[in-house]
Amino acid sequence: MEWWAWVIIIVVALFLVIVTGIFPMGTWFTAAVSGAYVSVGKLIGMKLRRIRYKTIIDAFIKSKKAGLDVNIEDLETHYMAGGNVIKVVDALISAHSANINLTFSSARAIDLAGRDVFNAVKMSVNPKVIETPMISAVAKDGIEVKVKTRITVRTNISRLIGGAGEETIIARVGEGIVTTVGSSNSHKDVLENPDSISKTVLDKGLDAGTAFEILSIDIADVDIGRNIGAQLQTDQAEADKRIAQAKAEERRAMAIALEQEMRAKTQEMRANVLAAEAEVPKALSEAFRKGNLGVMDYYHLQNLIADTNMRNSLGGTDKEPKKKE
Repeated sequence: MEWWAWVIIIVVALFLVIVTGIFPMGTWFTAAVSGAYVSVGKLIGMKLRRIRYKTIIDAFIKSKKAGLDVNIEDLETHYMAGGNVIKVVDALISAHSANINLTFSSARAIDLAGRDVFNAVKMSVNPKVIETPMISAVAKDGIEVKVKTRITVRTNISRLIGGAGEETIIARVGEGIVTTVGSSNSHKDVLENPDSISKTVLDKGLDAGTAFEILSIDIADVDIGRNIGAQLQTDQAEADKRIAQAKAEERRAMAIALEQEMRAKTQEMRANVLAAEAEVPKALSEAFRKGNLGVMDYYHLQNLIADTNMRNSLGGTDKEPKKKE
């Protein structure tokens, strides 16, 4: 077959491809004139695999214009893995402009890990200020001190994967503030030198294991709160008072129970005495019937009882003591 026949076949094939919409002519032409040439087979293959080839081509063009050595196969692979190729390329361009060492594999891993790699690079260039909530701490003199700080951090690209986030930084700074204020002898020392808090906390290396590097910790506000020491002493005194009242109430209840028990025993003894006295006439009558006691013996016993009562009355021993109310 002649060469011109092959030319005709190729032209007809390209015409059919363009007409049927299989070949993205506009995208291919844009990439070609932008210095980011992509083969026809590559574009057709991406379209057949239902890949948003325009997104990949746009990212490829941006990387070529920025002078980056990025392979279009890597962009396609990252896109198929669920990554954001535009953010990855933007992060690489920003890192390249700021002389930050960031490779495509690292940027791809950061993006697939769920981090915003572009914002991470921006934070590495322009540090971010994190404001902590009001943190309460108590000095040794019992006075509460409330401190609010501003933490200036920048992203540590090498620890971005697997590193802790902003919440960990805030928690560690709060712990350092509580420890520093708690070790102060007086709250006045904290008020006189508030920068001692930031210096002490900053020297603890709180950014270890995090995705950030702490540049500075600045004290934004310091307030005086409650007198925790006096409040604790008051609460302790109130607790001691309640314990003493409970013990006194217990002793009173025991005394009342003992008194009631003694009254019951006294009444029982009186009942026994009355019962015994009631048996005396029966015993006398039984003695008379059996002849064990005569009339003269009975009169003699009565005289003896009368004589005893008279002596008790004269001696003042027959009066019962008055009962206490």
